[in-house]
Amino acid sequence: MKEVVILGGGYGGMNTLHGLLDQIPEDVHITVVDRNPYHSLKTEFYTIAAGTESDRHARVDFPKHDQVTYVFDEVEKIDTENETIVVKGGEKSLPYDYLLIGLGCEDNYHGIEGAREFTESVQTFSKARSAGFAINNLGAYGKVTVVGAGLSGIEVASEVRESRPDLNIRLLDRGDTVLKAFDSKIQDYVEKWFKDNDVEVIHGANVEYVEKDGVCNNGVCYLNDVTVWTAGVRPNFLVRELPFEKDDQEKVIINDFYQVPSHQNVYVVGDCAASEHSPSAQLAGQQGEKVADVLNAVLRDRVPERPSEVKLKGALGSLGKNDGFGNMLQKPMTGVLPRLAKSGVLWLSKRH
Repeated sequence: MKEVVILGGGYGGMNTLHGLLDQIPEDVHITVVDRNPYHSLKTEFYTIAAGTESDRHARVDFPKHDQVTYVFDEVEKIDTENETIVVKGGEKSLPYDYLLIGLGCEDNYHGIEGAREFTESVQTFSKARSAGFAINNLGAYGKVTVVGAGLSGIEVASEVRESRPDLNIRLLDRGDTVLKAFDSKIQDYVEKWFKDNDVEVIHGANVEYVEKDGVCNNGVCYLNDVTVWTAGVRPNFLVRELPFEKDDQEKVIINDFYQVPSHQNVYVVGDCAASEHSPSAQLAGQQGEKVADVLNAVLRDRVPERPSEVKLKGALGSLGKNDGFGNMLQKPMTGVLPRLAKSGVLWLSKRH
């Protein structure tokens, strides 16, 4: 029996699993390891933090199959020398013949004092829940600071504003405009949205340290009730510890087949894999589909075809429930249409 182990039930892991289940050989067994007993829709974690949606909105049941076993636990070690996975609550390690690593990312605190201890996050389901409790348990006119004005920071700040009109919300942006990776039309639109909705945006931010009740930026300390950190990510610490060659962002360098060159039975996708593209659910999902194609050949002792290049369809973001932005058909768009498109993508992903 050939043992395939998938680490992480995120977008990359799930698309790989679905691709394998379409035509899984009888002599193959798959083990999926994830901390949660469901597939988490990470792109919706901002709604959990803002309190605008329930947990169920952001999770999907794992598929059931006689040749698939699920282990719901934290991974403690990836032992590539002995080809085993150690989980915290397991009595024995999990052996693998083929391994897919899709463990995602974690916050990058950039060594800033107090950031890890005194900020909330939306990087995991449990952290998004914690952020939601902290924000929605505030009394009237509480103060919330969001650090980082990329896609995650924008969606958190706008959703919290829609959820709690009474709160004082501040967004700290390191650059001279929000959403640095997007078109200037989108940047201007989002800046205006924040101005119209009374969200203070501070550009040129340089957070020096974070305290329990404040954020100190460029020599000015702002009193604060809740700080949400969205200022960058890095690969999961287990991946950073692996003895593989990595790029300058600590991501594993892979070949055209998503394999680790020195360990070609190990595949890496998503936030853990070096790529010319920025991390996204869309990228991880497409990579997972391509790994499934490769593995379907390998598991049948056939030479796999070289995967085609990833072709991203653009990025979408929300400004509350009725407004949004995104690159659609290679054009910047704002307003209701990209927001509807984002809802449509979510609907499809839930019914994969």
